Amino acid sequence: MLSWHELPRASFDLETTGRDPQLARIVTASIILVDGSGNVLTHHEWLVDPGVEIPAEAAAIHGVSTEKARSEGISAAEAVRQISAVLADTFAAGIPVLAFNASYDFTVLAREAERHGCTAPVPFPVIDPYIMDKQADRFRRGKRTLTAMAEHYGASFENAHTSAADVMATLAVGAAVARAFPVMAQDAGTLHALQVQWAAEQAASFQTYLRRRDPGAVIDGTWPLKPASLEAADPVAPVALVPAAVQLETVPAAAVPVLAEEADGQLVLELAPR
Repeated sequence: MLSWHELPRASFDLETTGRDPQLARIVTASIILVDGSGNVLTHHEWLVDPGVEIPAEAAAIHGVSTEKARSEGISAAEAVRQISAVLADTFAAGIPVLAFNASYDFTVLAREAERHGCTAPVPFPVIDPYIMDKQADRFRRGKRTLTAMAEHYGASFENAHTSAADVMATLAVGAAVARAFPVMAQDAGTLHALQVQWAAEQAASFQTYLRRRDPGAVIDGTWPLKPASLEAADPVAPVALVPAAVQLETVPAAAVPVLAEEADGQLVLELAPR
């Protein structure tokens, strides 16, 4: 049986107005579909007027100013409808969608859909090289940004922080992780279910570490879509965005320390749950 990385697959990325996926607005989006050999079949691009000012720090990352978005972008409502339709068709065809740190992009899209009266697709199956790499290579030191992981796995990556470049790098890094670690080379539905479990374990591990200093620390472990309100879900419990047919029994993580990098680039020591 062929692994997901030997079959048609898509990649999805957003550039936005900010880091908080509950509040961020879409500025650019890319979805690329490739065949089993990695050849591009379809390529969708959107430049979006988010309807709000784009902060200077966000524009400095992705290169899209408020003025450019307003003069050249389509409306946020129309963009969200189009993006959701392409993703819905992709998932309906059984094609997995890769996204680096997927819970960010799919949560942004879901919140945007709610703002504009649209329906975002249920994200399944999703493949997230960030979750996979943290699980498979726990003790590797250094950053786990897309740029750093592309360098580590020898994947080509130019024009970082443009959505088009990010989707191609995500495809390359995802395939490299699958080739390097056999547990990652399986059917997409099973891998999706495993990532739900792994993301929850990784969050629980980091939360345990933080609570040594701050007993009230909460790390949300839901993946690949975070709830609109964190109070609506157990912050470190897996969210069952998988069909019953591919539900897996939870396998406890080994009780070992894990080095992980957070958004600010600082390395922290995580302790896996017992």
